[in-house]
Amino acid sequence: MKIKKGDKVKIITGKDRGKTGKVVTSFPRDKKVIVEGLNTVKKSVKPRKEGEKGQIVETPMPVSISNVMLVCPKCDKATRVEYKIEGDKKNRVCKKCNVEL
Repeated sequence: MKIKKGDKVKIITGKDRGKTGKVVTSFPRDKKVIVEGLNTVKKSVKPRKEGEKGQIVETPMPVSISNVMLVCPKCDKATRVEYKIEGDKKNRVCKKCNVEL
């Protein structure tokens, strides 16, 4: 998977199109990521204890990695990722400015 935890990404489709955020968690098996503050859903929570009130909580939902593009830290543009192999290392490289990510 080309997108990892901690990467800055831009959403390219959906209700949050054009917004950027940081990847909080990634799910490689499902090919999905959770982006901080984006793709949130309001969910009602029942009171658990006596005297506690029910509330509406916003929770972030996973986004498919096909709907997300990595943002290069140098050129600050959404870019595709290329891999370059140097010896035993496999490095991610920006397609636009050829800088290691």
